[in-house]
Amino acid sequence: MHFRILRLLQENPEMSQRDLAKAVGVSVGRMNYVLNALVDKGLVKLGNFTAAKDKRRYAYVLTPQGIAKRAALTRSFLARKVAEYEALREEIETLSLELPNNALDQDRG
Repeated sequence: MHFRILRLLQENPEMSQRDLAKAVGVSVGRMNYVLNALVDKGLVKLGNFTAAKDKRRYAYVLTPQGIAKRAALTRSFLARKVAEYEALREEIETLSLELPNNALDQDRG
């Protein structure tokens, strides 16, 4: 969840807690809790969103630590997905060898 939130905030620091909660699929209360934890960890800082008419609205800006954490989470996520892809590719290859010749081509056509 932290990866998705950091990614969303880097792209859209003006997103409201409600918008973030909806995008991530959690309650607004849970989002508030997670954002406070990210602020406490020094990954996100709060700033007033000056373009908003409502001056109580905040922008959630990633700190340099937050940007580094997002990059680390991205690397980890990508490595996990590449490993899943390779395992799936090998399984497809193995299953394809078990089929009679052209059986896969006939199913597609």
